[in-house]
Amino acid sequence: MIRTRFAPSPTGFLHIGGARTALFSWAYARHHSGAFILRVEDSDLARSTPDAVRAILDGMLWLGLTYDEGPFYQTQRMDRYRAVIQEMLAAGTAYHCYMAPEELDRLREEQRSQGVKPRYNGLWRPEPGKILPTPPAAVLPVVRFKNPRDGMVAWDDLVKGRIEIANGELDDLVIARADGTPTYNFCVVVDDRDMGITHVIRGDDHVNNTPRQINILRALGAPVPLYAHLSMILGDDGQKLSKRHGAVSVMQYDDEGYLPEAVLNYLARLGWSHGDDEIFSMQQFCEWFDLDHITPSAAQFNTEKLNWLNAHYLKRTDIARLTALVRPRLEARGLSVAGTPSLEAIIGLYRDRAANLNELADAAGIFYAHPEVPTRLLEKHLTPEALPLLADFIAGLAEVAWEAPAIGALIKESVARHGMKMPKLAMPIRVLLTGQEQTPSVDALVALFPREEVLERLGKADDPRPSGIDPS
Repeated sequence: MIRTRFAPSPTGFLHIGGARTALFSWAYARHHSGAFILRVEDSDLARSTPDAVRAILDGMLWLGLTYDEGPFYQTQRMDRYRAVIQEMLAAGTAYHCYMAPEELDRLREEQRSQGVKPRYNGLWRPEPGKILPTPPAAVLPVVRFKNPRDGMVAWDDLVKGRIEIANGELDDLVIARADGTPTYNFCVVVDDRDMGITHVIRGDDHVNNTPRQINILRALGAPVPLYAHLSMILGDDGQKLSKRHGAVSVMQYDDEGYLPEAVLNYLARLGWSHGDDEIFSMQQFCEWFDLDHITPSAAQFNTEKLNWLNAHYLKRTDIARLTALVRPRLEARGLSVAGTPSLEAIIGLYRDRAANLNELADAAGIFYAHPEVPTRLLEKHLTPEALPLLADFIAGLAEVAWEAPAIGALIKESVARHGMKMPKLAMPIRVLLTGQEQTPSVDALVALFPREEVLERLGKADDPRPSGIDPS
């Protein structure tokens, strides 16, 4: 059975590159009716934090990337790692190294000065017929893996193709520090073996780790997974997307009003394709997904395209769900959405005009708080010729049936009586009601407000000074 894993290190948030790795690993397992495992690689105790763990779990939950097993934590498996290290020491595939850190630093500095690649010189590596130095009493040893000296380590990467690295380029990796804590590459190997991982899908920043991990797996007599290394993601400006350059937490996309299905759809096309298909469900994605159509070249993030996708999904999302997502955004602004107009009705009117949930909240907010009308818009639209027309319309509002068709008819009658064109009345109404020039159909807009609210806001045409934000 296919078994994939997503194994983030909790040293920061779950960023967009990690989310794509998780998505591809999840989809590959789903496509093959396999298992998707979440593993938190928190063995770096100095850098891993509970907040970062929570950020990863929250990001996975928001995206809907459910895992079949886990989350497993490396900090809870330390006894297992130590047991395997003892097995390797007994088997001669690992050994104690007593070279002090300062001695190793001097060695590497000498090698650099000689133009040689810095590396451990194998001083404490056991070899047939070799007499090892006497262990110094004051030095706690590290444990090193006895990497093969000859030959090549090679694998057929499912994205990048054949990769071969000479074993002579690899020195003997430290697999346990002097305090006994195991190191990252070793923990990964033991976890992948114990969890039966068949396919490792991860970023290509791990390519250099792969030959070391393959050699340790072989030393343990364990099967070697198939590897697929995903190329980097570039930002909108073409620079590498990283935590220091444009990469943000997945949860920031939630904060900015994106729907998770839009983010997932966008990530699915970031380095993978299925013909010309641009928009598809996650069910379709899992049915189609394979590793053959992942491009080995870097993918470039395009915020404009993500915005387009998000607007598409907003238009097709159930209004009740959108209401549930927008309501807390309004409440966070201190606005009460009880009473009229109903938030559902507002969202129904504005849904096709918004690119994200925050824009929907912005649109809805003007119904629950008096907007500050910019002076420039008042001066532009409340002209001497518009004011009598507006007054005529306001007078008719007292008796008109409170529904969009009747209000629309009243607007047409008013402009006809004054021999004006529709914008001469529609624009002052928009500006006074919303503080904006661009709104949905003005008759539908008016009908959403309670009659008394419309009369109050339009009545400010007599004293068109900005009213400020006045929740009421």
